[in-house]
Amino acid sequence: MLVKEKNRLNTLNSEPVLKISNISKTFSGTTVLKNVNLELYPGEVHALMGENGAGKSTLIKILAGIHIPDKDKGHIYLNGKKVCWMDPIDARENGISVVHQELTVSPNLTISENILMGTNYPKNRFGFVKWDKVHQHAQELLNKLGFNLHAKALVSSLSIAQQQMVEIARALAFKAKVLILDEPTASLTDKEIFSLFQIIHNLKKQGVAIVYISHRMEEIFEICDRFTVLRDGESIISDLIEKTTPHELVKNMVGREMKNLFNRIISSDSINCFSNETLPALELKNVSDNTIVKDVSFKIYPGEIVGLAGLVGSGRTELMKLIFGASKITNGEIYTNGQNVDIASPIDAIKNCIAHVPESRKDQALFLSMSVKENITITELSKHRRLSVLNWKQIDASAKRFIDEFNIKTSSPDQKVVNLSGGNQQKAIIARWLSLSPKVLLLDEPTRGVDIGAKTEIHKIISELAERGLAVLMISSELPEVIGMCDRVLVMSEGKLKGELLRKEMTQEQIMYLATGGETKL
Repeated sequence: MLVKEKNRLNTLNSEPVLKISNISKTFSGTTVLKNVNLELYPGEVHALMGENGAGKSTLIKILAGIHIPDKDKGHIYLNGKKVCWMDPIDARENGISVVHQELTVSPNLTISENILMGTNYPKNRFGFVKWDKVHQHAQELLNKLGFNLHAKALVSSLSIAQQQMVEIARALAFKAKVLILDEPTASLTDKEIFSLFQIIHNLKKQGVAIVYISHRMEEIFEICDRFTVLRDGESIISDLIEKTTPHELVKNMVGREMKNLFNRIISSDSINCFSNETLPALELKNVSDNTIVKDVSFKIYPGEIVGLAGLVGSGRTELMKLIFGASKITNGEIYTNGQNVDIASPIDAIKNCIAHVPESRKDQALFLSMSVKENITITELSKHRRLSVLNWKQIDASAKRFIDEFNIKTSSPDQKVVNLSGGNQQKAIIARWLSLSPKVLLLDEPTRGVDIGAKTEIHKIISELAERGLAVLMISSELPEVIGMCDRVLVMSEGKLKGELLRKEMTQEQIMYLATGGETKL
């Protein structure tokens, strides 16, 4: 607390090293940031908070020179002088450095080479690099930061935490005035986190302003001095961390109204399906992989829509890939309709009546050069084949049936799927899987990137599928969507299930509290 009090006094008596005033950013007509404000002071750790899609990543990319803010909409000031980065090199040369969640070190090079990459290596009169000087300079920087590393060691021999130290050293080799740490503890052990916090304390003493992005509430309150909350692309509140609580932070992060969304009405027949007398359509027992997912157990019953909530990096998508056989299970068991099944590949999942609509439809689901008809019917071609010859009349009839049933707006079944809107593309993918009569439907962000009209149509389709008896597991980063659509929600954090909420218990605050590491319900 003494450290934070001292820092607070320094902050109040100094000018911001970096100030963002009314910055906006628009992509293809969609406003991602709107009049965002942020002040960073020398020697402070500033938490940048917000749920998925709040605008944090876009703001960081503007600070790092990756994106340029909208012209004539706001300004950036560095030490009181108005600036505008043209590219990441420009930002770095002006003292803005980023340590991304995904490390960008080169494992086949030495620590020295990684730290001084992009600088002018000292050379002799013949133009050869003076490697002794390179290693000496890097070692001096490591020693100054208190990193117990040998400059000549290969980065491939280092732990994740040590590689992160190299990233920080590289950032400070360019005399960083502002250091942005994006989820820096995501892959660290408790001991390594303690070491990182010591490093951060040392950087504060040197006057470096640190932007700290994390979904772990306990870290925010342990290491940060001030905070700013972004919500729906706008800055909502900035204040001293000691003047808020985890509950208040969560409230500020999710405090938007639920509107313009389809609300599912559960029939009495559906409610009866969820009883213990019915076998679960899908059951996981202590399922883990060798990376993120840890000891996950749950059941989903026929006719039920279960939400899978959590922040980016919580393990939601990885869990869904495990169920569908797209990644390997290292421990635990999967059951469908009470039977233990071995799912080692997507083919195994399909054979066990499990369908999967992935997060990125264009990269992972659609055949963009093919027609709407071909995209819908590609999984059922064997039904329409005789003596290796396809019956295109049957294929046409099947495609038309799904196009009509799901109201897919297309000029003809032969139109290329790439020319459909996002919502109609998503409906075509769902239709493809339904041609196989699945029992379990896995949906990863099914309404991402579609307009409100298409979103409502997709919600109705999902609800009708549940009414027919499908068990639906749905990932969504939009909490109002989860609350409006789901019978239950499972909340993940750091690869584990943190809690389960029934429909009557669901609130945005409660879900976000569990997603940020809360152990019990509010």
